[in-house]
Amino acid sequence: MNSDSSSRRFASIDILRGLVMVLMTLDHTRDFFSDSHFSPTDLDKTSVALFLTRWITHFCAPVFVFLAGTSAYLWQSRRGADAPLSRFLLERGLLLLVLTCTVEAWSWNFRADLRHIDGGVLWAIAWSMIALAGLVKLPLAWCVAFGAAMIVGHNAFDAVKPTELGGFGPWWAVLHTGDDVPFGDGWLLNPYYPLIPWIGVMAVGFGFGQLLINNAWRKRRRLFALGLALMGSFLALRFSNVYGDPKPWQSYPDPVFSVLSFINCHKYPPSLLYLLMTLGPALLVLALTEGRSVERFGVLQVFGRNPLLFYLLHLYLIHGLAVLVAVATDGPVSAIISGGIWSPELPQDYGYGLPVVYGIWVLVVLTLYPVCRSFEALKARKPDWRWLKYL
Repeated sequence: MNSDSSSRRFASIDILRGLVMVLMTLDHTRDFFSDSHFSPTDLDKTSVALFLTRWITHFCAPVFVFLAGTSAYLWQSRRGADAPLSRFLLERGLLLLVLTCTVEAWSWNFRADLRHIDGGVLWAIAWSMIALAGLVKLPLAWCVAFGAAMIVGHNAFDAVKPTELGGFGPWWAVLHTGDDVPFGDGWLLNPYYPLIPWIGVMAVGFGFGQLLINNAWRKRRRLFALGLALMGSFLALRFSNVYGDPKPWQSYPDPVFSVLSFINCHKYPPSLLYLLMTLGPALLVLALTEGRSVERFGVLQVFGRNPLLFYLLHLYLIHGLAVLVAVATDGPVSAIISGGIWSPELPQDYGYGLPVVYGIWVLVVLTLYPVCRSFEALKARKPDWRWLKYL
């Protein structure tokens, strides 16, 4: 493997990661500015444009978790078999847990009371890294087989509810159902990103890293074939309505809504079909950027190389803008401060249509680009500041 091909490979991963982060920003912008105070994937209430605005962001979490596993393998491959990968994963996972309960929590609600812990994407990545720190001690084939079994098999347990499991119920909520777990005295965990099958997604992503350092597998046609295989599996399983998602698709009088029902897969937790539907096209994007000139994707690469910084900053920027807009328009400031569209005090007639949402999204992305560029320059100037590597 020559250095030029290696450079392109890492660039393609950064481009894909940067792309899903930009899409993630769209979803969170909609969260704070949309005038639609219902689930955009509720086919009884939504419009096609609103549904697709939400649906396109479904690619974010699976790709991010999958590439976190891939990046862990590449991190080890650059440093050799004796590299302290387990320690690195454990340290990073623990850091993400601390950020989940503090910096990220405050970004969503601007409250000093941090007793309500939301187990979102950082939560899932953190625990997946901690689990992977142990799984990497196994032979690679076992690690991947464990992850694949978790992805393929977890929907067989969709009917099992925490209330049926006695003392194990709260653990099952964290692992699979995402139900709230109260601890008393105002402490509450909302693990809406259950750990199964996210741990499996990261484990399979770790195995994918071995394919990327293989010259034969790094070919675009191989990546295309793998992506198409996942998409074909999704189409066959989804059409059958037999297994893979807790909510079967159905026909609507409007054929367009029948298609929307077909692709409206379950995210919390991510069903097998949800993961096939998102990871398959993601591999196609990886194939398209592999081995090609990537200068035109420089903005996405900058975002993809600074994922944690981008993630935390974009939450504060979007929420802060929402508060400023509410102040300027004599809007419901307290409701926006306490959580945007999730606040029960938010008036049903407050918010903006999709054109405004998209405009604010572009503004947020453009604002974050020079910040990420400056941070990247700081990391280059200060290689001895080891803590920067975690951002």
